[in-house]
Amino acid sequence: MNVSKARVLITGGSSGIGRATALALAQLGAKVAICGRNRTTIEEAAAEIGAAPFVADVSKEADVVALIPRVIQSLGGYDVLINNAGFGRFAPLVETTADDMRAVWETNVLGATLAARESAKHFISQSQGNIVNVASTSGSKGGVNGSAYSSSKFALTSLTECWRAELRKHNIRVMQINPSEVLTDFAHRARGEERADNPTKLRGADIASAITSMLALDDRGFVTEMTVWATNPR
Repeated sequence: MNVSKARVLITGGSSGIGRATALALAQLGAKVAICGRNRTTIEEAAAEIGAAPFVADVSKEADVVALIPRVIQSLGGYDVLINNAGFGRFAPLVETTADDMRAVWETNVLGATLAARESAKHFISQSQGNIVNVASTSGSKGGVNGSAYSSSKFALTSLTECWRAELRKHNIRVMQINPSEVLTDFAHRARGEERADNPTKLRGADIASAITSMLALDDRGFVTEMTVWATNPR
């Protein structure tokens, strides 16, 4: 697609990969909307990026149902959803709570599904659209303490395949990107860890570049899935 003419919604767009992707697309000329739960952070990020801000919690059906028409009106159309909103809670199995599982799955799985469902209705009506799901390398290989987060990303991979099978006949490209460790505030929010800057680790801008390249491919083809690793992390 012509990225400079794209009309894009990025969920979880106020920080990390979402914010970096919003900035990259806006700099290429795309019209970008970002959404998040915190009004202050989403409005501050939107002002710096040049994006339209929307306050919405993707785990709440009413929020998502109301969000998509507002995005279409604000951008003068809509053809790209980047399903980025997500977070993790990490604990050993014997310490994993029902609340941990519900909270992670409600955003990472249900939230992605609701955003895709409401977006797909519009994309089908115009016989064109793009959905990019931001998954993780944790969605192909589980690890210690990852019950909640890893299982949610495995589920997102399955959803990507389901939606792709359903929507290809409507000229809707459903794609997935699997970042390995990226230096964002994810670790601090998930585990309370502070991560020192490390030039060998991936940045949000690296994933933004990969997403942009996936979208930029001519509509006659699409990249079903891309995995991004740091070359030689230390």
